[in-house]
Amino acid sequence: MSHLLSKSKYIRGLQCDRALWLDVYNPRLAKYTREQMQRFDRGREFEYAFKDTFPHGIDISVELKRNVDAYPELTAMYLDKEEEVDLFEAGFLYDDVLVLADVVHKNADGTLDIYEVKSGNVLSETYRRDAALQHYVISHCRPINKFCVVYNGENRFDTIELAEELEEQHDEIARNIATMKEILSHGEPATPTGQHCLEPYACPYQHYCAQGVRQMSLFG
Repeated sequence: MSHLLSKSKYIRGLQCDRALWLDVYNPRLAKYTREQMQRFDRGREFEYAFKDTFPHGIDISVELKRNVDAYPELTAMYLDKEEEVDLFEAGFLYDDVLVLADVVHKNADGTLDIYEVKSGNVLSETYRRDAALQHYVISHCRPINKFCVVYNGENRFDTIELAEELEEQHDEIARNIATMKEILSHGEPATPTGQHCLEPYACPYQHYCAQGVRQMSLFG
């Protein structure tokens, strides 16, 4: 089953409805700076280092590559087996939202321990919102034992357990998803540029939206 939203698109939608629409329908317009690409690379390196602490982990992405809509089915196949298992990039789909969990450990009783890996050295509000969406989706698919965010703190892999906090945000997340679906059911929003283009992240569609502003001022 195909998905409409992903974790990155949800976070984008919290920042700007126009950026969300572009991310879904015209992502080729995105332009990332060298600094942004370097940050992505650092994040992947930190994630890989943490995954190395699970030497028997099975990486769903190795088998399925970019066919992300097939991730939930293969994930379910592994989780339905009786034995414990560690999975990387495990896919879960609920409410038209697909999330890929960095590390999932299935316990003997069938519950899941989730580890979301972030390379930042502080637990930002965006990280918490990111984790909250994952908790919302995964908990509607499988029972969660614990949900941890791993970040680059004083001890390299500092870990904080957030399951109870994240569960309290489910109603808000459901409302946000409904709003985003409504936005995506119409044409491109005419959202003006502003401070939201820079916070919490520099939007990769700034150049496109700014070009529209210049055209309006010159020819409108």
